[in-house]
Amino acid sequence: MTEGNFVDYVKIHVSSGNGGKGSTHLRREKYVPKGGPDGGDGGRGGHIVIRGDKNLWTLFHFKFKKHFRAGHGEHGGSSRSTGADGTDVYMDVPLGTVVKDTETGQVLFEITGDGEEKIIARGGKGGQGNWHFRSSTNQTPRYAQPGLEGEERSITLELKVLADVGLVGFPNAGKSTLLSVITAAKPKIADYEFTTLKPNLGIVQHRDFQTFVMADIPGIIEGAAEGKGLGHYFLRHIERNSTLLFLIPADSGDIKKQYHILLDELRRYNPEMLDKDRFIVISKSDMLDEELKSEMNEELRDAFDGIPYMFISAVARQGLQELKDRLWEMLNRQEE
Repeated sequence: MTEGNFVDYVKIHVSSGNGGKGSTHLRREKYVPKGGPDGGDGGRGGHIVIRGDKNLWTLFHFKFKKHFRAGHGEHGGSSRSTGADGTDVYMDVPLGTVVKDTETGQVLFEITGDGEEKIIARGGKGGQGNWHFRSSTNQTPRYAQPGLEGEERSITLELKVLADVGLVGFPNAGKSTLLSVITAAKPKIADYEFTTLKPNLGIVQHRDFQTFVMADIPGIIEGAAEGKGLGHYFLRHIERNSTLLFLIPADSGDIKKQYHILLDELRRYNPEMLDKDRFIVISKSDMLDEELKSEMNEELRDAFDGIPYMFISAVARQGLQELKDRLWEMLNRQEE
C-alpha cells in the first residue's frame, strides 16, 4: 500500500430511509361491497450500517464518496399487505475504526471484530394501515399513519492502526529504515524529518513461518500531546499496539533525555500508554565501536529504569534477528 492510499480520517454524511405510510384501503369485491378496512402497514426505512472487514487496512474507499443514503420504505397495500422495507446500506470499515458524532465529538462506538455490525442511522418506522384502527364504533376508518422520517447525521471515522508492535521515536530516528529491512513494507525513506506522514504497516517474518505486525508511526515531536505539529494525528495509532518499540539513534546528543521526552508525550496524551510493554533500541549503532558500546552500557542501565534495550543497525543488518526473537517473546508472554 502506498502512503497516498492510506486514509485514516474522514467525515461522512449519512441519511437513513423514511418509513412507508400505511394504506387507507377499504375492501371492495364483487360480492363484498362493504368489506371494511384492509389497508396494510408501510415498510420501515433502510438503515445505515457500519460493518467491520478484516481485509481492509484504510478508509481510502471513503475518500471520494462521503454521502450515503438508504432506501425509503414502500407504502402499505390492500389485503393487509405490508410495504417492502427500504434497502439497507452497509459501510465496510477496517478493524480499529472509531465512529464519532462530528457535531459533538462524542465517540459512538468502535468496530473491532470482523463482520461486527452497528447501525449508525436507523430507518424510520412504517406507519400502520387503517386495518389497525377499526372498532365497533368506527368500522370504516379512512385514515392511516404516515411513516416516520429517517435519521440524518454527520459522522467522523477515525482509524487506529491495529498492530502488535508500534515504533516510537523522533523524526529521522530510522524507524522507516528498520521497517523496510525486517518486513516487506516499502516506506518512503529520506534523510530529513517527517518523511513518514502516514503509518506504514509491515509483517515481520519470524522463525518457523510465524509472523507479527509492526507499524511505523510518524515521528513524535515535543508538544505532540497538545496537538503540536501533527501530534494527536500520530499518537492515536499507538493506542492499539500491544508493545511499544522505542527507537533512539546512537548519535543523539542525550539518549536518556530523548527517551524520557517520548515517554512524557505518551503519558500526557494517555496515561494508559505507559502500561504497555516497552522495549528500547539504540539504532544506527554501526557507528559505535565495542569500547564505546561498553561505556554507554554503564550509563544506560540506570537511565531506562529497568526497561530492556539493545543496540542494532538496520543498514548494517546488525542485531535484527535477536530483535525479532525478543519482540516475539514479549508478544507471546502477553498472550499467556
